[in-house]
Amino acid sequence: MANNAVQKSEPQEGHDRISEQCASTEARKAKEIGVEETRKQKELQFKASHTLFICFLLWIFSLQGIGIYFFTKGFLLTRLVLENKSNCAFPPGESYQHNSGSYSEGCWHPKTFSKAVVIIIDALRYDFTIPYYDDDAQHFHNAMTVLYETAIQTPRDAFLLPFIADPPTTTLQRLKGLTTGTLPTFVDSGSNFAGTAIEEDNLVAQLRDAGKTMVHLGDDTWQALFPGYFDANLTHAYDSFNVWDLHTVDNGVTEHIIPLLSPSEIDKWDVVFGHYLGVDHAGHQYGPNHPAMASKLKQMDDVLREIIALLGPDTLLVVMGDHGMDAKGDHGGESDDEVEAALWMYSKKGIFGREQDKLIEPPRTAKERPVAQIDLVPSLSLLLGLPIPFNNLGAPISEAFVGPGRPDWQNLATVNALTAAQIHRYQHDYSTARNQDESLFSIPLALWRNASGIWLEAIGPTGNADKVRASFSAFSQYQKQTLGIFKSLWAIFDIPSMLLGIGILAFTILILAIYARSTTRGRVHFTPIYLGKVGSFGIIGAIAGGMVLSQSIDMTVFDACLLGFVAGGITGFSFAAAHLKQSHSIPIPDDFWGWLSFVFTLGQAIGFASNSYTIWEDEILLFFLGTFATVSIVSSTRQTLFTDRVLGITQSTIFILLTRLSSFSRLCREEQMPTCRSTYYASSTSSTSAPWQLLIPLAVALFLPSFIKSYYQWTRSYEGSAVFWIGFAFRMGLLGSAVFWTLNSAESGGWISVDSGILKTVNSTLAQLVLAVAFAAGTTTFVWAKPCIRIEVSSASKSRPEPQTLANPKALIVLGYANVHGSRYFLLVVNWALAITLLQKPMGSGAVSLLTLQILALVEIIDTNNLSSSAIGPVILGLLGNFHFFKTGHQATPSSIQWDSAFIPLKTIIYPWSPLLIVLNTFGAQILTTVAVPLVVLWKQSPKKRGLLEDVTRAIATNGLYYAVINLATSMWAGWLRRHLMLYRIFSPRFMVGAAVLMVVDLVGVFIALGGVRWNFLSVAEVFGWE
Repeated sequence: MANNAVQKSEPQEGHDRISEQCASTEARKAKEIGVEETRKQKELQFKASHTLFICFLLWIFSLQGIGIYFFTKGFLLTRLVLENKSNCAFPPGESYQHNSGSYSEGCWHPKTFSKAVVIIIDALRYDFTIPYYDDDAQHFHNAMTVLYETAIQTPRDAFLLPFIADPPTTTLQRLKGLTTGTLPTFVDSGSNFAGTAIEEDNLVAQLRDAGKTMVHLGDDTWQALFPGYFDANLTHAYDSFNVWDLHTVDNGVTEHIIPLLSPSEIDKWDVVFGHYLGVDHAGHQYGPNHPAMASKLKQMDDVLREIIALLGPDTLLVVMGDHGMDAKGDHGGESDDEVEAALWMYSKKGIFGREQDKLIEPPRTAKERPVAQIDLVPSLSLLLGLPIPFNNLGAPISEAFVGPGRPDWQNLATVNALTAAQIHRYQHDYSTARNQDESLFSIPLALWRNASGIWLEAIGPTGNADKVRASFSAFSQYQKQTLGIFKSLWAIFDIPSMLLGIGILAFTILILAIYARSTTRGRVHFTPIYLGKVGSFGIIGAIAGGMVLSQSIDMTVFDACLLGFVAGGITGFSFAAAHLKQSHSIPIPDDFWGWLSFVFTLGQAIGFASNSYTIWEDEILLFFLGTFATVSIVSSTRQTLFTDRVLGITQSTIFILLTRLSSFSRLCREEQMPTCRSTYYASSTSSTSAPWQLLIPLAVALFLPSFIKSYYQWTRSYEGSAVFWIGFAFRMGLLGSAVFWTLNSAESGGWISVDSGILKTVNSTLAQLVLAVAFAAGTTTFVWAKPCIRIEVSSASKSRPEPQTLANPKALIVLGYANVHGSRYFLLVVNWALAITLLQKPMGSGAVSLLTLQILALVEIIDTNNLSSSAIGPVILGLLGNFHFFKTGHQATPSSIQWDSAFIPLKTIIYPWSPLLIVLNTFGAQILTTVAVPLVVLWKQSPKKRGLLEDVTRAIATNGLYYAVINLATSMWAGWLRRHLMLYRIFSPRFMVGAAVLMVVDLVGVFIALGGVRWNFLSVAEVFGWE
């Protein structure tokens, strides 16, 4: 029985063991399911918090954009465009007409020419056309001699004068002035490469109304300004933006204009507009003092001689520059070299003259006998028998109407009287449209009455030559005085709009300060409350603004909705902040580093009130960065651990050396001369790199990846994706960039005998490959890569070599654990550094590489001094971004924009890529430092540390706070100094740079930096779990 019992119990025990194993398995599965659900819940919480942080920062971005909009709307000058059109049958006054009123004989004045060829040689500076006999002649001297020769040898056929442009000296604004006869306002400058059709009365529209057949050849800007005006079969427009192409446009214009002058083609057209771009592009690419410029000017000289030979007797030939260029070949500002263009008129009729015989020789400098570019409009209109465009403010050019031999004062006085009468008509209608008191024009009106009285006497029975000449002088004085009044009138700022913009920007800074610096923890819980309030109040405010404000004050519905949205959002934030006040503190610094950040930011902001400070901003930033590094050395000596002291002192010293080395890259602005020496290009008058500078990208490719590798090796993080991406892909991309710039210089300098088209194709393809590595492959790698770690298994006890047992377990060693977040996130910085390096000139690539190393040195300083939660890291990154803006060959001037960067990977303009390439080139330093902001929090942090996402958001907001203060300061000082002599040369461009940088870094901070952190956290959590 016992045996049976035993025999019966064995199955029972087996059953019990199986039950226990099943229960254990089920418990393990339940635990795993619970762990997985917890993991998914924490991941969902992370993604929700991340999305909320992005939404809040985007709301801040919208407030800043609206603030900039309102300030810009009041600051950048505008004028009212009248829709009135001059009519051939209705001259401005009966006493001036010649009783024709027909296009065949001339509307308001007898027609002199039936046809015209108008040649614009873009950027033809006046001194390009004047002989120079000294030994220090530059390449642009004596290359284009035909204009001066004909003016001297046949003064009745030709004259040459300085042709002064009104700033801004960009092609679009100059073409508007050259065809309408009115002044451009600064607000038009932003549309230089997105021209819209001219709706106001203009010379081209008058030609069309007269039934003239017009042909356009060259710069396609004309097609945007005058769509449908030109004969489609004879017109040939070319891309105007590719500054690396010196020949396509010019050869195309010449190819088509010469046949049009042949007897078989002459009857097919009435007016030809030919716009050459080679001189301008040679200036942008090489500068004026370069053999390529001499070659281009010689080509223009040959073309003009050929046109002169083919010109008919009834055809007027006009050659002009729309603006000049500075010593580097750039333009856009208001320096003398940029506004001093050339004007030359030629005809075989022999009708031109001078007021005095001694004025036959063209002026030796542009300071003598200059004519305004708006003077071309009434001159061409009257010579071609057209009405003067209604909005014209220019005066007839005397040399075109005074006649050969003895001056014809009667004709000169008549054309000036006609022009003055049209200006008087415009002034009256403008004042009426603006509801302005005509007392504003009391002085010009008095001059008008005086000039009219003298004119009536001059044409009356008692008239004589002296009275005719006196009337000419009186009408000229009236025109100049009226022009001056309109210049001052269009310089009236909308102060309420400016103050509104400044107020919005100031409130935004206060909100950012509260959000970023008033508390160290709790944003995960505060942000939903803030968003709920600002969202609901903002929507209500926008609706109320559109319905109420637009009716009660002089404001458009759009502006009223924007203002209501801002007011509602700020109100909602205020309510939320009041509700959470116990969790917040006053956002003022509470330690030395916080105060140092405050001093750096405020010191720079206050300095923008000084024009000399603004001019030398790069030197001020150099001082601030050097001060920070010096203070960090002192701070590092006080660290407890010896390794921290050594590392802090070493990295601070490296930071100082890199900053000083970066300072040798310099592009001087005009106001810094002669105490500043440019090193960014081959010389201060060049836009090309010196041959030795081509070694810089090569050195970057050889050494930068190795230096980055050394930082990774300190924390044993040079593992996983870092090995391939930094050691190979990044190096190959930098090497491709070095090859690109070498081939580019070879093409420009003609070093190798390879077709330029083939070379450009190879080069652009190479650039596209580098950008593909940086953005396509780089982004893919960053998103899907595992952390930069390696896991090793080793014996827990090295002293006993026995076989592994439960009593002698093995240990997991995670190489790279100490910097798992930072090492992986820095791969994103590497991607952007590669792209930005390619888009800079060789000297700029060196500056970007030094900036990359400075970022690594900075985060080491931040870590050794335990400053990851301080404002100093994000602020220093902001200072570095602005500092290297200057070190990459930029200044706060329109002429320093490197437009040719749009064609590094492209052969023609492609939207939106071409503008984005220019943004990456111009603001590359600020973009790179903004992408690096999360590193001040993530570098050498444990993957299990709590609150990292919140700390990253705080750092990004602090970095944005720095740029917001700079933008507010530049806006305030530009508004306050709006009557300053240097407003449009210094303060206004700096405001524009500040506003553009703020918008760019806001978007980069939200979508690239904070967006990149999302993928970084997901990758790390996949290995180490969520905390």
